[in-house]
Amino acid sequence: MESGPAIFAGGAFTLFGAALLVWTGVRVAQGEPVALGVARKPAAVLSGLFGAAFLLLGIWCFGRP
Repeated sequence: MESGPAIFAGGAFTLFGAALLVWTGVRVAQGEPVALGVARKPAAVLSGLFGAAFLLLGIWCFGRP
């Protein structure tokens, strides 16, 4: 059974990671810049990597005993 802080942290990380991946996907699909003042490819790659990392971190928090 997860503890209260682990559930909160897992929820926060999972929600943020999923939102970042959705944001990145929508911006790339529309051809819009992901971040202002940054080249499109590096910004899309880095935000995708960080989104996936936060999503996995949230799932890991849920899986801890």
